[in-house]
Amino acid sequence: MSESSAEAVVAVVSATGAAGNWRRATGIAGAAIGVVAAGAAAGVALERMTVGRGMRKKARLALDSAGPYGSLRGMPGKAYADDGTELYYEVDEVEPEGGSAPRRRRLFGRKAPLPVTVVFSHGYCLSQDSWHFQRAALRGVVRTVHWDQRSHGRSGRGVQQVQDDVPVSIDELGRDLKAVIDAAAPEGPIVLVGHSMGGMTVMALADAFPELIRERVVAVALVGTSSGRLGEVNFGLPVAGVNAVRRILPGVLKALGQRADLVEKGRQATADLFTGIIKRYSFASRDVDPAVARFAERMIEGTPIDVVAEFYPAFTDHDKTEALAHFMDLPVLVLAGIGDLVTPSEHSEAIAGLLPDAELVLVPDAGHLVMLEHPEVVTDRIADLLTRAGAVPAGATVGGYGSTSSTAQPG
Repeated sequence: MSESSAEAVVAVVSATGAAGNWRRATGIAGAAIGVVAAGAAAGVALERMTVGRGMRKKARLALDSAGPYGSLRGMPGKAYADDGTELYYEVDEVEPEGGSAPRRRRLFGRKAPLPVTVVFSHGYCLSQDSWHFQRAALRGVVRTVHWDQRSHGRSGRGVQQVQDDVPVSIDELGRDLKAVIDAAAPEGPIVLVGHSMGGMTVMALADAFPELIRERVVAVALVGTSSGRLGEVNFGLPVAGVNAVRRILPGVLKALGQRADLVEKGRQATADLFTGIIKRYSFASRDVDPAVARFAERMIEGTPIDVVAEFYPAFTDHDKTEALAHFMDLPVLVLAGIGDLVTPSEHSEAIAGLLPDAELVLVPDAGHLVMLEHPEVVTDRIADLLTRAGAVPAGATVGGYGSTSSTAQPG
């Protein structure tokens, strides 16, 4: 989309007259933003020529009813952020061998060591279910905590955002993670795993609570994330298009967020367009299991537009490069998809460059949702990290993690 066309989007969104005008504006703006953000309209148009809308709708319903992804549940719990926001988490405990708790010998009266807890933090517009494959593989092998970031998944809407109209900051997310750890893993060693915004959350935690990292964290995994300079990402678009997006998108999102009810109707009307956009920015390979692709769509579609608007400005301000020093003496995994258009792999290379002992893994034919697209690689490297950190025995068997190729069965 040209710069003049992008400005036209702003003009449409600025029409704040009658409800009828807003209905018309939200539908047009929703489609226009998609084109600006993705450059995927041509592919979607081609699909519309070959597959009828009714058939696409039936396919989505079939995938929604049959797909097993995101169905794993654990022991639920709630933590509370410093502003009172309710944060939902689930715990998967280690399965005792033989069906009962094993008897452990105590030497010199000392208690058996506390188990390691692996805390998974998800990305923007996703939920804890985005770790489906890794959760399935590690279930019963190691204690895990999966949580939903504020205003995402099953967590409550951010209190400061709703009551005081305060934008979200990455620092606030770091404090949220601390609240979850205090509630779900108040004692014992911890492994921190974060994808995209979740990785930034982990960095913010280290920045605010370095003593926690020093005293309790035994390993860190940063997947498809960045320590800063996200304002320079071009999203695979020409320079002129990127500049237009950066100039108008914050204002557009804020305007749309103020009429979320009407915008959601517009999103439904342009669902086919956004399907192509989501796939382009989530995956790089062509043979992703349609059920996995639809699973990703559901998570992203489930994020209200006002939440999208609240979180977006935080990424431009994010800079936690100096916080990486707190991970210097720990086993660290840095992993990214080479085809990631949201947080390009160069950002992961920059992180690894500041952590010379970190393991850097760049996954070919993988996009932003690499843990769903190539779960076997991500799970294998996380399992190795846990072994190096002493979180699981070297001989432990990690379960099947499935595959997302179009010919594979769900795992």
